[in-house]
Amino acid sequence: MSAPTISAAQSVGEYLQSPDDLAKVAAFRKKLEKEKASIDARLRSGVKEQLDATRDGLRKLFGTRSNVQGIKDEMETVDRMCSDPKYVVSTFDQISRVSMVHRNFEQTEEMVNNLLEMNSKLEMIEQMLIEDSNDILGPAPNLLRIHFALNRLEAFRSQTMHQAKKSSVDTRNTLARWFERLTRLIEAFDEYVLDLARNILPIVRAGNPDVVVRLMKVVEMEAREDEKAIAIKLVKKAGKIDAASKFRSMQANARVIKHYRSKVMKCITDSIQAKFDEVYAANERDPAGFLDDLVFIYKDLIRIESDVVPCFPPSYEIWNTYVRQYHKALNNTITRLVKSEPEASVLLTLHAWIKEYKKSMRELGIPAELLEPPLLEGKEQSLIEDYLQLIIKKLDEWSENLMRTEVQAFTAREEPPELTADGLYTTPGTIIFLDMVNQQVDLALNSNQGLVLSRAVEEVNRVMRAIQDRWVKLVDTEFKKYSEKPEEVPGGLVEYCIALANDQIKAADFTETLSARIEPLVSDKYRVTIHDRLNDALDGYLDVAKKYTQTLISIIFHDLKPATKQLFQPSWYEGTHSQIIETMRDYMSDYQAYLNESLFEVLLEDLLDSYLVTYLTALANGPKLNMPAATERIRQDINDAYQFFGTYKKMKELEPQMEVLDQVLSMLEASKSLVFLSYWAFAKVHGPCIQFVEALMKARSDLDRSAVSEVMDSVKRKVKDEGLTDPPEPTIMKKIVIQGALSRFLVRT
Repeated sequence: MSAPTISAAQSVGEYLQSPDDLAKVAAFRKKLEKEKASIDARLRSGVKEQLDATRDGLRKLFGTRSNVQGIKDEMETVDRMCSDPKYVVSTFDQISRVSMVHRNFEQTEEMVNNLLEMNSKLEMIEQMLIEDSNDILGPAPNLLRIHFALNRLEAFRSQTMHQAKKSSVDTRNTLARWFERLTRLIEAFDEYVLDLARNILPIVRAGNPDVVVRLMKVVEMEAREDEKAIAIKLVKKAGKIDAASKFRSMQANARVIKHYRSKVMKCITDSIQAKFDEVYAANERDPAGFLDDLVFIYKDLIRIESDVVPCFPPSYEIWNTYVRQYHKALNNTITRLVKSEPEASVLLTLHAWIKEYKKSMRELGIPAELLEPPLLEGKEQSLIEDYLQLIIKKLDEWSENLMRTEVQAFTAREEPPELTADGLYTTPGTIIFLDMVNQQVDLALNSNQGLVLSRAVEEVNRVMRAIQDRWVKLVDTEFKKYSEKPEEVPGGLVEYCIALANDQIKAADFTETLSARIEPLVSDKYRVTIHDRLNDALDGYLDVAKKYTQTLISIIFHDLKPATKQLFQPSWYEGTHSQIIETMRDYMSDYQAYLNESLFEVLLEDLLDSYLVTYLTALANGPKLNMPAATERIRQDINDAYQFFGTYKKMKELEPQMEVLDQVLSMLEASKSLVFLSYWAFAKVHGPCIQFVEALMKARSDLDRSAVSEVMDSVKRKVKDEGLTDPPEPTIMKKIVIQGALSRFLVRT
């Protein structure tokens, strides 16, 4: 914005701010007049200087224009005189023809001499090339001499073939045959140069860095010759024929562009990739060994920085090139390794190796921008996910194959189960599966990552639970077939159930040991997950083992079904109960011999419960008891049961469980007036059990209906008065089912 304009009144107002200032008006006027005069003088002086400078500039401009016009006139005169020398020199045509003939004679003589001498030169060059090529690692003393000689011969060939373009076909073919040997030698030398480029690092390691220096001199010279030839072609392409004719080597440089520099750099790149391929091929069946052998990367880079880089011109930026190419070759090779779908352990080893590689490259001072692209596209963490997916795949695949074999053996049951060193039944599949799990967990541990171990344990748990469920369903199916159509089912179900039960305990022990081994090795973040998953699998194995012992008991009572149906029937009075005891004794003898000791104890407890439930249920739902013969028979049954179960249990442990039979017998033997006392001893342990006691009283043949009513009235009244309820922990009586009258009728019929 422009400065605000100040009016004359405002200016005067600055000086006359009080009445006393009016006396100073004359002095203010003189002061302002002096300032105006000074400003006017400076303005006149400035204007004069500007006019003088402008006048001088115009004079020089007019003088320059006159000079330019004079030069232009002189140049036009020179151009007229030079454009056609024949008008200036009367004998120009003769001079031109003589000069051309002389030049042709010289060129012809030189060409003939070169052709005559070429073979001897080629022999010398070939011999030097053979000497140098015999050892690609140097010292290559003849490299520059070979290149110089070949370069001159190649220039001669190019000039000769260029001049023969207008000759006949026969002439050109003849010349081509003359130069065949030279062409082959040039190709051999080119290949030798590229071989040297492929072996730069070995050459330096062999103590011949001067060979690399000489090689780079050759490459640089060829690069300059390529640049000249390209420049000439560009001039020709631009159509500047006159300018092109001023290049004396225009025709002689009809050379093929060699691109030595790009070829040498490509050979360096290819040699690096070839080295990685060689190491990979040598360890194709041992990926972990391949990763160990990659230590050569660091050794090579250190040697390159110290010994190879000084041999190259700075413009090549050879250090950056080597680092980039080593990194790219490494990326290509490990990508190939991952695509080959190696074992899970290799993925974990590779993940750890990549982390170590990054650390080592930082220690070598290599900037991150040279390490592009990132290894595995920067997704090395995906190796962990690949590892976990591989674990899932392998666990599913191995467990499926294992289960297929085991299921086939279980359903066919052509051979008895195998025996352990302790003489217990087992199946081979369990040991194989547990070994497989152990291997995968150890691999996960080697990753030193809690997340990996946690995820691996989760997958192990998933497979374990799936196998448990499958075995449970299979055993249920086989038992159903056994119970419905035993004649169509292969034998050996008992033996295989024992083997499977033993295997569950073995697997449970393994799982518990595994949990104790790995939980202390991880942080709290993953310890809870690992503990919960393994504990879940452990509980599953124990539940399945319990299920198999129940199946073994079900097999016993399936075989006892005819005998148990006769309990408290007329034939029972003749001693059919002894058949039940003997059958259980036969089965328990086999179970004790081949079943895990802990499982046998569990099975014994369950068998005792099943026996008591079967016996008491039959008693409560049976027909009228012939008293006192029935009580005598029951007493004998109780003695038989004591003798049988006492074989496997101590009496102190057995009596509390068998006591219920003694209490029931006491209620059956008691008189009408004393039943209450026997009942009270029974009820304090098992609760009221009114329905059971009533069924028991009704079964006594020595009590009529009124007597039963009196007994039950007194029982119910006592229960009510004492506030008697079911015990906190259910007893065996909770499992006794009392059938209604209709159900009893249907069972009997």
